Amino acid sequence: MKVLKFGGSSVAKPERIRGIVDILKGYYTKGEKFTVVFSAFGGVTDALIEMSALAASGDEAYEAAFDAFRQRHIDAVEELLKDEFRAVVLPELERSHEVLKNLLYGVFLVREASLRTMDYVLSFGERNSAFIIANVLRQSGISASYLDARRVIKTDKAFGSARVDFKLTYQKIREHYAQHPDVQVVTGFVASAKGGLTTTLGRGGSDYTAALIAAGLDASVIEIWTDVDGVLTADPRKVKRAFTIPSMTYAEAMEMSHFGAKVIYPPTLQPALLKKIPLYIKNTFNPSFEGTLISDHADPDGHAVKGISSISHVALLTLSGSGLFGVPGIAGRLFSSLAAAGINIILITQGSSEHSISFAVQPAVANKARKRVEEEFEYEMSMKVISPVKIEADLSVVAIIGENMRYQPGISGRLFQALGHNGINAVAIAQGSSELNVSVVINRTDEAKALNALHESFFLSDTKELHLFMIGVGLIGSTLIEQIKNQGAYLKEKRGLEVRIVGMANSRQMLFQEEGIDLDNWKAALQEKGMDMDPAIFIGKMKELNLSNTIFIDNTASAKVAGFYEDILNSSISISTPNKIAVSSGFAQYQRLKAIAARRGVQFMYETNVGAGLPVISTLNDLIISGDQILKIEGVVSGSLSFIFNNFKAGTSFSEIVKQAQELGYTEPDPRVDLNGLDVQRKLIILARETGLPLEAEDVEIENILPTACREADTVETFFGALANSDPHFEQLRAEAEAEGKALRMIAKLEGAKATIGLEAVDSDHPFYNLSGSDNMIVFTTERYKDRPLVVRGPGAGAAVTAAGVFAEIITIGNYLS
Repeated sequence: MKVLKFGGSSVAKPERIRGIVDILKGYYTKGEKFTVVFSAFGGVTDALIEMSALAASGDEAYEAAFDAFRQRHIDAVEELLKDEFRAVVLPELERSHEVLKNLLYGVFLVREASLRTMDYVLSFGERNSAFIIANVLRQSGISASYLDARRVIKTDKAFGSARVDFKLTYQKIREHYAQHPDVQVVTGFVASAKGGLTTTLGRGGSDYTAALIAAGLDASVIEIWTDVDGVLTADPRKVKRAFTIPSMTYAEAMEMSHFGAKVIYPPTLQPALLKKIPLYIKNTFNPSFEGTLISDHADPDGHAVKGISSISHVALLTLSGSGLFGVPGIAGRLFSSLAAAGINIILITQGSSEHSISFAVQPAVANKARKRVEEEFEYEMSMKVISPVKIEADLSVVAIIGENMRYQPGISGRLFQALGHNGINAVAIAQGSSELNVSVVINRTDEAKALNALHESFFLSDTKELHLFMIGVGLIGSTLIEQIKNQGAYLKEKRGLEVRIVGMANSRQMLFQEEGIDLDNWKAALQEKGMDMDPAIFIGKMKELNLSNTIFIDNTASAKVAGFYEDILNSSISISTPNKIAVSSGFAQYQRLKAIAARRGVQFMYETNVGAGLPVISTLNDLIISGDQILKIEGVVSGSLSFIFNNFKAGTSFSEIVKQAQELGYTEPDPRVDLNGLDVQRKLIILARETGLPLEAEDVEIENILPTACREADTVETFFGALANSDPHFEQLRAEAEAEGKALRMIAKLEGAKATIGLEAVDSDHPFYNLSGSDNMIVFTTERYKDRPLVVRGPGAGAAVTAAGVFAEIITIGNYLS
């Protein structure tokens, strides 16, 4: 015998009921023996509750709600049944509806809907659906009859969630099925107490009905048909990449149901477990899919973690004080006091110091629980040996569940690493010795983020999603987007990284798409769907989405955007940026940002601040970390100035070369930032600070190579006019250097604590003499590299190399988050 159960969503519409008929005909024609349990039509139970509440409040609107309820079932009959079957069913339904109407009128008159009355009212949903579907099955050629479960499932009189008399129920089930060999179509959810009073088994009780019938008949299998493909690894509403668990044990299923896995009603599992009846969770809308098998057989080769679940709203109460230490019976008194008050405890944790005991409850009973506990320990609190109960609200419990966890070391480590890398703080931790469940209490705002981070870590460890928020989509930003698009498939296949740009902005508009912006059409989407840009709102939205593995990219030269770095890092979000302002401004701010990043366990990366895509900062850090001593740093660290002076030859004017560099995107929008040495100054400050020197801008000596008229020009356009007038001056400098066999180079130097920037003429023996294009060159003279200094050389400007440097940092951060 198989026991099948179909939930409310499966029978919500006539076309869905036809699909069920097809499924059952498949079983029937194969000669299989089965019985089937039905819930009320989808939404009907809620409608019955609503109309009862209206009636109890004296609101005549309950009549309209009742009329809609009645009409819905009449419409279903009209659509599903032909004349002869319709003629049988409609009169019975009308008699049933008349009883319900009178019942609701009684509730309206007395202005009360007791639990006893509500059980009777709610029974009409299941009774209607099962009666209609029994006749639809008969019409389709299946020998079926309607069974009101009140005839066979017997309970006490605890209305609302009655307790089953198992011995009597199983006896009734066996007796009924022995006398009725055809397919029994059973009402889920409802039962009866001694004397015939209608009771219910609690919301989700139709599953329980199926399990009770299966246990009474010693069935071979229970099939719970719902609207999802079985039990999923996590809540798909919060974790988009959740997938079906092929098999799990009863114990694992119980843990998942405790944490709110909606496809399993917790009491269902007990009768199945006692009789060792396997249970399938299957999808009515995808009947060929295998679904999830729940049995007593563990899969030793399966995932260590079977599922990740959560309870979204909890409050954590803590009882603490020296009076707890070494005192027998404290825990007994605590939990007995809560039990006497009817308060259910979700989670318990106590450290070995015995200084405190924490326990989680539903927020609605938190104050009641505190009052009850403080009454119990009133004497100890008056003696100041136990502190008043502390309540922490707005929390969630996230749990990883799986029987195989006990056999694999490092599971807890991976859990806390995933949470830590995403800036999620564990408020409390609970784990039993069976290692079936590791529960962590966290802030409720981090629940979805935690679920996704853990799901990725335990189930998708070969693929990690990176969520990027990018401000600045000009030359560098748009090039970076193109690189991400072109390299996306490779990264996913070979490196296990899926890079999604979730938010982007230019100076005018910003766009957010949680599933990732289409990189083929991002420009049009930003223009057509973007909202007005505001950096504060952009950062706020990034924090509000609170996605796992979030990385902030700043491709601007904006001091305003850089001003948000502290807030971003404090939100446990890593940063990659070519924007030099944050780390080249005040030394105290530089130290502060580095300290926050270290404290929050996130990455603050700015390799492209010096040398674009060249490994300058990382090389310097490697030297320092390995114990080398930096004696001197020399560098042509401006790609724009390198390009200008490398191409400033006889027959060309200096102003033309500067204009060309600007048009190629090598210079800042105002080339004076480069020519005044300000850009080089920032880079030298950054390098000095990486060595540990507290260098400030005023500590750098800069030789200003621009004439006064160029420096004081009001606009970039007038600057170029003044620069053209100064061409003879620069030509003289070039010619004098050439006459001596030398080349002009803008060189930054750091020697000891002395930092200088100036235009020098270097001869052919100097490393900088043979630079070409926009190449940068940095020469490190150290204790280890004293005789032959270490040289880093390569393109130091341009959107492509800078974007590539940022891209490399994104990958580095992604690997760190693994």
